[in-house]
Amino acid sequence: MSIDPLSEAKIVDSWGRNAAPWITAVRERQIESRRLVTDQAIIDAVLSCSPRSVLDVGCGEGWLARALAATGISVVGIDAVPALIEQARQAGGGDFRVASYEDVIAGRLTLSVDAVVCNFSLLGHASVAGLFGVIRSLLKPQGSLLVQTLHPLIACGDHPYEDGWRPGSWAGFHEDFSDPAPWYFRTLQSWIGLFPEHGLRLLEMHEPLNPLTRKPASVIFIAQVTD
Repeated sequence: MSIDPLSEAKIVDSWGRNAAPWITAVRERQIESRRLVTDQAIIDAVLSCSPRSVLDVGCGEGWLARALAATGISVVGIDAVPALIEQARQAGGGDFRVASYEDVIAGRLTLSVDAVVCNFSLLGHASVAGLFGVIRSLLKPQGSLLVQTLHPLIACGDHPYEDGWRPGSWAGFHEDFSDPAPWYFRTLQSWIGLFPEHGLRLLEMHEPLNPLTRKPASVIFIAQVTD
């Protein structure tokens, strides 16, 4: 049975197909925006919250977990793609588990951490809303949720500035990539609205600039569990 090209299932299917070239791209630091801006930006944001324990949601091959573990933070990383988790485990630096967002939403992940981090890993529609709905259950009192994602004003391109599914693209990536994952575009207002809707208070919003273009490379939200 074919998979809807603009769906949650297609996102997971695409990342499974592209796990190998993605691991190479990350470990060889082939992605300019990450190398120049966004990798360090999310590390700095997490460290600003001073967590002792972190859940890295959509951890991929584990680079962020390793970076945080090097500072003494205990990290659990989850991803729905077994090939990525296998590589993360081999590299070490955290407790890595195969788990889908549906697993988390269904309560199959029993954790209590100081911070949950979603670094360019919130690509879907229903899955993101569902994940926000259970974040409080994973965080300790006064725990933090950190989200880094594409900046809506930049990522919108020539499309209308409104929420909706968009086809994916590997433009600028190595030719080994294929069958790009779709993603659900949210306006800045929609992103901001997700936090209070799910009992989270948005404390900070950062817009890391690409030093070459002087345009936002991403947007980072830092939120906290409300009383």
